[in-house]
Amino acid sequence: MDSEFLTAEEVAEYLRLPLSTVYKLVQDKRLPGFKVGKHWRFRKDTIQKWIKDQESKNEPADEK
Repeated sequence: MDSEFLTAEEVAEYLRLPLSTVYKLVQDKRLPGFKVGKHWRFRKDTIQKWIKDQESKNEPADEK
């Protein structure tokens, strides 16, 4: 994964999720991505920021 951009398949592998879940999350605007023609693309740094944001949402209030 040396590219700045990831495919949906690479995001699924990176997050260890089924590809169908990645498509559902991005279509529901819960995962940041954009379409190029009929293909989804994701910025690697945006996915990493999204992961950090998800982690902080799930921290107990006393740990923040």
